[in-house]
Amino acid sequence: MSARGNLPAAWYRGDCRACPRLSRFLDRVRRSHGDYHCKPVAPCGARRAQLLVVGLAPGKHGANATGRPFTGDHAGVLLYRTLHRFGFCSTPHSRRRGDGLKLHNCRITNAVKCLPPANKPSADEVARCNRYLAAELTEPHLKLILALGHLAHRAVLRALGLTAGRYPFAHNARHALDNGLALIDSYHCSRYNTRTGRLTEAMFDQVFEQIAAQLSAPA
Repeated sequence: MSARGNLPAAWYRGDCRACPRLSRFLDRVRRSHGDYHCKPVAPCGARRAQLLVVGLAPGKHGANATGRPFTGDHAGVLLYRTLHRFGFCSTPHSRRRGDGLKLHNCRITNAVKCLPPANKPSADEVARCNRYLAAELTEPHLKLILALGHLAHRAVLRALGLTAGRYPFAHNARHALDNGLALIDSYHCSRYNTRTGRLTEAMFDQVFEQIAAQLSAPA
């Protein structure tokens, strides 16, 4: 068992096939897209980052193709542009793994590491993959978690053993968690949300203004 780069093996297994439906689906996608990653997608960024961004799952022609979270499709456009504007990323664009992009004091991961059919993992699949997120959340340097969407929000709470009812999801809401971490919520930066105006660039900036203020405050 090994981790990608300097990330612990407990955070990610490239050979994981714990979810039969997801494994079969990846096998089918690999047959039609032989140059795609088509495996569990590892977290991206520094192990000792203070900010962890949690998405739901890889996109078929995005992270599932490139092997890096939120890279290669529309979902990452607003995310990486905003990370760059607030100093968490070396470039505003993320096109492919190995393009030189570097994250600063930030790591990006997904609640489910494998591509799900129709971008919808089942509750059982979220639960099986939760052990990897739970291990990632034990990193002692971590201070803030940004959950992109309600499902990522619930996966974070599950990984920490917290009751979802105590921490209702709301855009730009901040939750002080029992373990000293803070959880900040945002609508997901999906194509649908950005094109319909559910999530605007100004709204996403407000989330990162809160994150920047929290990380710059004295301990």
